[in-house]
Amino acid sequence: MSLSLINLAYLASAVLFILALKGLAHPRTAVRGNLLGALGMLVAVLATFADRHIVDGGTDVLVKIVGAIAVGGIIGVLMATRIQM
Repeated sequence: MSLSLINLAYLASAVLFILALKGLAHPRTAVRGNLLGALGMLVAVLATFADRHIVDGGTDVLVKIVGAIAVGGIIGVLMATRIQM
């Protein structure tokens, strides 16, 4: 993927994060805000994996990225199950 498309994907993910924060400000739109935030993160992760400079860094870079995703996912699940609404 070309660098300009990757930068555009990062910009789109930033816009989605901003819209997510706006949506999370009100209980009626919180579900939509949460979905926009998740979509923004998906776009950012896919853009990161599409960047040749990062992927060509070797398997140790990919292991670190996948490890960070796993640690963040575990922390997110633990917090989501333990914190009451």
